[in-house]
Amino acid sequence: MKIINEALKVLINGGVILYPTDTIWGIGCDATNEKAVERIYQIKERNESKALITLVGNCNQLLNYTKIKSKEAKNSSPTTIIYPNVKGLAKNLLAYDKSAAIRIVQNEFCKKLILKFNNAIVSTSANISGEEFPKRFSEINPKIIANVDYVVDLEIDRLLHEPSKILKVNLIGEVTKIIR
Repeated sequence: MKIINEALKVLINGGVILYPTDTIWGIGCDATNEKAVERIYQIKERNESKALITLVGNCNQLLNYTKIKSKEAKNSSPTTIIYPNVKGLAKNLLAYDKSAAIRIVQNEFCKKLILKFNNAIVSTSANISGEEFPKRFSEINPKIIANVDYVVDLEIDRLLHEPSKILKVNLIGEVTKIIR
């Protein structure tokens, strides 16, 4: 698929993409590239102390970053899990306690892209910090569109969902806190 190859090229070269996810329109990059992650914070005008979500393609890929297994990770609705002691992601994606928010993506395009990239990608809402998140492509701030390297031309008119559920788990995978 041409769109996947174009997005892949941008990710490999440390660029930033704008793309539809299983929840809302997202801004993404290679989740192991600190400079690319920093650029997302700049595009969103977001304080770096606020976490970003990372997407993986499946359970096997999740194991590259955490050995903690949580049954919630396979939830039928998009569910992001905050895992403790995450390894292998860019340092600026990790909280002070080395935790990170990771979701196994359900969107077919995202899953194919991430598995072909063979690496996790960042996924944060495509809005300037403090603004409402866009449910449609047409609601995305033009400043965001102008500052990314590639816009995935899929599902432009589709109304997307709400952001994912976010849960925090402990070292044995039990839910300790519901964030949203």
